[in-house]
Amino acid sequence: MARPRVLVVDDSVVARRLVSKAITAEGTVDVVGTAPDGRVAIAQIERLRPDTVTLDLDMPVMDGLETVEAIRERWPHLPVVMVSTYTVRGAQVTLDALALGANDYVVKPSGSASPTEAIARLHEELVPRILALCPQAAQEPAVVEPIAIAPRGPAGRVDAIAIAVSTGGPTALGSLLAELPATLPVPVLIVQHMPPMFTRVLAERLDRTCAIHVLEAADGHTLEPGTVRVAPGDRHMLLERVDDAVRVRTTIGPRENSCRPSADPLFRSVADTYGGNALGIVMTGMGNDALHGSRRLVEAGSRVIVQDETSSVVWGMPGFVVREGLADAVVPLDELAREIGARLAAGRTGATSPRPVGVAP
Repeated sequence: MARPRVLVVDDSVVARRLVSKAITAEGTVDVVGTAPDGRVAIAQIERLRPDTVTLDLDMPVMDGLETVEAIRERWPHLPVVMVSTYTVRGAQVTLDALALGANDYVVKPSGSASPTEAIARLHEELVPRILALCPQAAQEPAVVEPIAIAPRGPAGRVDAIAIAVSTGGPTALGSLLAELPATLPVPVLIVQHMPPMFTRVLAERLDRTCAIHVLEAADGHTLEPGTVRVAPGDRHMLLERVDDAVRVRTTIGPRENSCRPSADPLFRSVADTYGGNALGIVMTGMGNDALHGSRRLVEAGSRVIVQDETSSVVWGMPGFVVREGLADAVVPLDELAREIGARLAAGRTGATSPRPVGVAP
């Protein structure tokens, strides 16, 4: 199996060296070239034909955003991973890059990290993304046809929606939430794998562009219909019922699936709080976060639907749920909002027949 070939783009010689060493540390990925700015990068892509590009944001001549636009115009399917700074501006520009078509991002280690620490951190963050985004070296299990599962009986009403998403998530969430009405009759809870500050910037951006209200969750928040809460970076988001209200609890518990926030704790907590009256949604992302939580939701009597492979940047998280027979339906991104509306309506009217897995409306 061919190793992915990567072009490293950064105006800093030191950064190019660190990223290159991190990528090639275990011999699973090759660096075929480097570039100090976007203009040189475009020429290098033309000459070297890499499988993936890692791209700095702040560069002279042609910056990261301009370079993403140029890459998408000429090579629409070439995976691009942004290398961002851990600042408010870094978060904002990273989300701009993702909106322009970048596939994913990593955050540069802090300036206090030693070269050894920086290489280890970049390796941990970059290599799995590169492997997941390159089909010839994908580390996800082989894709199989969706598993048709037997009907589980009448679906209960939906009192809350829990969403798990990772790679490709900001763009996918923007598409989904833009189609949900401000009058949505239930609360929505989202775990998007992102660090602190990035989750706040994401929530603020979604709130500006969607009719439904979106905010970063905080400890003690009371859930309300028509409000979306995004788990804060580096905190798990859990629920607790207090009298007639359900409140958010954020915790610094152990990482699960190498993630904090992780979808599994949220899904388990939703199952414990709402029993069979919840809807889980697993969207684009690498890894298997949300798998065990989806099983808990299904065991409690709730349903789980997933985004389909074609519309996912990486069909890791949803694919695991499908292969375990936990998915109630596999739905394209552009039909997820309609599916949610149908599930809410069915719960109110007592309708009983959700679509089998893999069957389009």
